[in-house]
Formats: sequence, C-alpha cells, structure tokens
Amino acid sequence: MERLRHDDPPRLGPYLTVARLDGDGAVPERRYLGRTADGEHTVLLCAPLPEAAPAAWAIEAELASRLSVPRFLHPASQGSEAGLPWYAVPYTPVLPLPAALAAHGGPLPEDLVRRLGAALAAGLATAHARGQAHAGVTPAAVLIGAGGPLLGCFGAVRSAAPEGPPGLDPGCLAPELRAGGRPEPLGDVFALGAVLAYATSGHTVPEQSELPPGLRRLVASCLARDPADRPSAPEVLRAVSPSGLQQTQAAAVTVLDEQDPLPLPGRVVAALAAQSAELLASELPAARPARPAPQKVH
Repeated sequence: MERLRHDDPPRLGPYLTVARLDGDGAVPERRYLGRTADGEHTVLLCAPLPEAAPAAWAIEAELASRLSVPRFLHPASQGSEAGLPWYAVPYTPVLPLPAALAAHGGPLPEDLVRRLGAALAAGLATAHARGQAHAGVTPAAVLIGAGGPLLGCFGAVRSAAPEGPPGLDPGCLAPELRAGGRPEPLGDVFALGAVLAYATSGHTVPEQSELPPGLRRLVASCLARDPADRPSAPEVLRAVSPSGLQQTQAAAVTVLDEQDPLPLPGRVVAALAAQSAELLASELPAARPARPAPQKVH
C-alpha cells in the first residue's frame, strides 16, 4: 500500500480511494484500494493512466468483463467518475510481482516461478483459443496472492495513446509491437517470457547466466525476435509446469486452482498479511465530492 497523492481521485463511483496499490515503477494503469462509505465493501479499483486513451481503456475493461478467462482479473463493476473510467474487483490481499520480489528480498524460487508461469500460461492459452490477445502482460500486471496469480492490465497496448503504451516495461514489448504491429497471441508469449525472466532474476532482459538452468531454454524461446520461433501458450504451459503437473491445458488449470494454497515465501506471506491488516485499520477519508471534469479551452 502507498499513500494517495494530490492528483489521485478521492473516489471512484461509490468507492472512496484509501490507498494506492503500487508505488513508483512501470505500471500500465492506476490501481487503488477502495471502500464504500459504510466500510462494508472493500475493492481493488483500476483506472487509466493520464497518458492512456480513456475511451479505449473503458472498452478493454468491458471486454475483460465479458471474456471471463481463468487467471485474468475480472471486472465486477464499472463506471466513470468526472470523466475518468474505472472498474472494481472484490478485494483479496495481492502484491504486484515487483512488490513480491521486494518483499522476498530478491528473485523467487524456481518452483514457485514455474507454478506462477503455468497458471498464467493456462489463462493466456484460454484467451488465445478464443482469438484474443491480452496485450498488457508485464511484471506489474501480475498480482500475487495466496490463491495464485491474477493477470491485470488487460489491453494496455490497445488502449495506448498514439505516443505508445504508458507504464509498460519496455522489455515486455515484442519487437513486432515496437514496430507498430497489432497485438497478437505470440506477443503475449514474448511478454510472458520476460515476466518469467523477471521473476527469476529481477530483470525482464537478463543475461542467460542470471536465469536458473532449467528455465533458460524456455525463456530464450519465448523472447525470440521472430514470432514464428516462439512457442504457443499451451507449449509454454507444458514446458513450465512443475514436476507432477504435466497435464493437458484444462487439467493444469484445475490442478493449479484446486491445489493447497500457493507455497509463497514467508516474507511474501507476511507482506500480504500486513497489507490486509493496514487496510482494515485505515480510517476512511471523509466523503468528498468528485473533482469536476476539466473544461476544454476553445
């Protein structure tokens, strides 16, 4: 949790913003922890960055709510406040992947990275089978909780302003996207390889020596410059699944969803517990009127 800043919205729809989920760093959207004025409901709130195209961002949020892909963050409600679109998700304690590495004190264990990678690859495989690219995979988009990872920031590339996608780690942007191409499933695979590299090294563009030997070949294939040389999401799933979880795509999702709580490192568990406790102990800000939408000068 991070304190609100002067330019943060005091509320979004029926929710008072209590704190930021993210600190500084590459994050493709604004994310807040919010509560209703009566304190009964706590949510994760997402809104576009000032540099994004708000109308396009709202369209992507609506699409994400209709896709209902396993492991994708699923908007439960949407709205607009003073011209700023937003969506809300029921709150469970989560840490963005960069915060999880910070809490742990460095890269995550290989077995945990494999479990996270398998869950994310299974979700991407489902979306790709429906003809839909996520187009926003980056370390900050991965939210780590006791029940496994969730993938947010859906459509960050598609909702970008003409200047390019704000808040997206450059190491996650496939060469064809940097050249102005449209988001495709194999661009997601490139970004997933960068996320796996980040989780095991702290860098989206690491040296081979920084990666565990068991993941070097897979990460290198995901990061191939030519999309034709990259594996598909189901192939990544088969390659990354931990020993004993070598299943078909559908079975892997079931195993990952029904297993015992994800074996997170102790410091990550402590950080999740601290976030929950701090949020519950936070005093609700006084209900404040929303800022008026800025007036265009003609």
